Amino acid sequence: MFEELLGLPAHPLLVHAAVVFAPLLIAGVVVYSFAPSVRRYIGWAVLLLGVGAPIALWFARQSGEALFTTLVEKGYPPQILAQVDLHKDFGDAAAWAGTLLGVLAIALVLFTHSAAKKPATGGSRATGWALIALNLLAAGATAYYVFKTGDTGAQAVWSNI
Repeated sequence: MFEELLGLPAHPLLVHAAVVFAPLLIAGVVVYSFAPSVRRYIGWAVLLLGVGAPIALWFARQSGEALFTTLVEKGYPPQILAQVDLHKDFGDAAAWAGTLLGVLAIALVLFTHSAAKKPATGGSRATGWALIALNLLAAGATAYYVFKTGDTGAQAVWSNI
């Protein structure tokens, strides 16, 4: 399923969705966390990206697994396979970090939307701040792993040119 799209290797095509949607989710979470005045305008986008970015990351990961299997079957040199394997490891971490961020982003939007309709209490403020902190940590991890995945992938493809 993840080997080809329209006769082309799926991975280079699907990666583009991941490298667009994951940074948009990261940016959305940061803005949503630090600018409460814009939450009502961007909450819907953060919700959509909270679903879409992890899906894009997992599609990129699965298509990368399929491409790696193809490279092994075609007898690519061990040096190249080692580079691709490192890229694959970072891709795995990016998919998991992005999934965590997606879940936390959705939780943050739903919580703040619900909390905005009720009087604030100490517990609700603490929960809101905890969700913001967890979102920012997950956003940082996702940013790191998406960057490292892209960097190692680019090195694997372009370093011998």
